[in-house]
Amino acid sequence: MEIRALRPGARLPSSRALMERHRVSPVTVTRAIGQLAAEGLVVTRPGSGAFVAERPRPRADPPDFGWQAVALGDRTVDASTVRELVSPVPDGMIRLSGGYLHASLQPSRALATAMGRAARRPDAWEAPPPAGLAGLRTWFARATGPDLTPDDVTVTGGGQQSLATVLRALLPPGSPLLVESPTYPGVLALARTIGLQPVPVPVDADGLRPDLLAEAFGVTGARAVYCQPTLHNPTGAVMPSARRERVLAVARAAGAFVVEDDYARHFVTEPVPPPLVTADTEGRVVHIASLTKVTAPSVRIAGVIARGPVAERIRSAQLVTDFFPARPLQEAVLELVGSPGWTRHLAAVGTALTARRDALLTAVARELGAAPRRPSGGLHAWVPLPAGTDDRAVAEAAARAGVRVSAGRPYFPAEADGPHARLSWGAAASEAEIAEGVRRFAGVLA
Repeated sequence: MEIRALRPGARLPSSRALMERHRVSPVTVTRAIGQLAAEGLVVTRPGSGAFVAERPRPRADPPDFGWQAVALGDRTVDASTVRELVSPVPDGMIRLSGGYLHASLQPSRALATAMGRAARRPDAWEAPPPAGLAGLRTWFARATGPDLTPDDVTVTGGGQQSLATVLRALLPPGSPLLVESPTYPGVLALARTIGLQPVPVPVDADGLRPDLLAEAFGVTGARAVYCQPTLHNPTGAVMPSARRERVLAVARAAGAFVVEDDYARHFVTEPVPPPLVTADTEGRVVHIASLTKVTAPSVRIAGVIARGPVAERIRSAQLVTDFFPARPLQEAVLELVGSPGWTRHLAAVGTALTARRDALLTAVARELGAAPRRPSGGLHAWVPLPAGTDDRAVAEAAARAGVRVSAGRPYFPAEADGPHARLSWGAAASEAEIAEGVRRFAGVLA
């Protein structure tokens, strides 16, 4: 790098000279200098130019952080399962894991347009109302159910932040939290981090089992259950209307809240029952609806629907920990969901994901000889593996073979009922790539 040959304090050539030397545009030069400044290699002085920064002196001895082991104590924060879901894959690796859409399915142009319009508003950088922009709250209420109002909605910074805010508001540290088994590993990691004790309640083909839910409430005295009634992650189960009524009745008898994670509502391709919150007349259900998965990873916007005193507690909990999601992002999302392109985006994503789901299930049947549940949409298939398989070891071997899959074990809050793998179709580049990824995975199992 040329800059290494210059002494600290030396002035870099002018932008014009760099443009002529490297035959690049002014924008490229500006971005390059900005990147060097961000890395601490140059400093810019308005009106004077860019100069080589002082180089840090190497430390004689590495710092001693041993004291922190005593100060931090024995509490740990295990982010391994969540990190796997959001970390990028190396070049050449096929991604059959994760819960975000492939870049080709994201509404990038529509988001850029919406963000541009939002940023030009005179009040774009002012603080929004603590509960969120009125228009966005109205949209979440109408999109969820006919009897909900904007006053029931709090705009939050995405699904994971919503879960953190809601669980902290509902339960003190040390409390039990009933969860499906298996369930979304992010809620398990979060619950343990904030001091809650996840208690498993088994699921079947129709989702959470009400009989075992009632038993778990009775044994633990828990005051909340977390569940995903629509396209349960990881099994893909959709809870029928009759069972939803039974779950609400069990929670009513226990005097408990139901935290409804409606992460996949926009990925439904076949008719499903309405959300639990629409049948709730007592403020028992706290409903979380995120827009991140159906848009892009950095669209950290969700709506939490709650009624009664718990709604104010949730808003207060968000205010003291996060203040509010950034107003420009709220404005941009409001622009997006209110545009004609929003309906077209949902339709295009639904068509693409249906084709990818069918491609994955066909490949699994052909390559693995397995027949997992055919979900009514969503992003994932829950694939049983041969008895005695170490699913974590298989997932590691698959990564070495060029395909990333999710081992089933981290989805269970306690003992697993058998080895599984979760295979996802939303993050892959194409149906052909999905087929190749399953072929590689089958080779590892063989």
